[in-house]
Amino acid sequence: MVVDWALTAVFAALALPCVLRLVRLDYGRLGHGVRHGDLAELLLVVAMVAMFSPVGGPIPAAGWQAVLVLTAGWFAVAWWRGRSGCAHHALSAAAMLYMVTAMPHGGMAHGPWLTMATMDARLALPLVAVAAAGYFVLDAARTGVLVVRGSAVAAGGPGQASRAVCRAVMGAGMGYMLLASAL
Repeated sequence: MVVDWALTAVFAALALPCVLRLVRLDYGRLGHGVRHGDLAELLLVVAMVAMFSPVGGPIPAAGWQAVLVLTAGWFAVAWWRGRSGCAHHALSAAAMLYMVTAMPHGGMAHGPWLTMATMDARLALPLVAVAAAGYFVLDAARTGVLVVRGSAVAAGGPGQASRAVCRAVMGAGMGYMLLASAL
């Protein structure tokens, strides 16, 4: 329970840099793709808070499924059209959709609310979870190395460091959640 609350606090703290980047309104120079990525980060961070929180979130699992289907679809189409950076957001939304959908809903011990903290059964198709966890852990490690080296800051404009840190922490958290719920 302590780990769940600690991770809830970490992901809630990640919402702040996402919001600060969105209200900075410098997307005229950075482009719409960066704004869409920042908005997706905020959405995925809020979903992670709801999943990790032992009390759940105010949106039922079906609501999150709808939001995540739209997000995954939006970024999958953008990825197909050749926009860089959209593949990761499409895969992140698809992995979160998998987690919400593959959660056992039979007991309804947590009601319709989305929470993996009180889950006593494993996700359906655990091999999918392990494969997705591998991707997120590797991506988090790669992004973390770029942050430590300073490559993430040097490669882009303002907010690149916070984007990279958010990506690394989100990837590590998603990897942990996928592995913990699959094994």
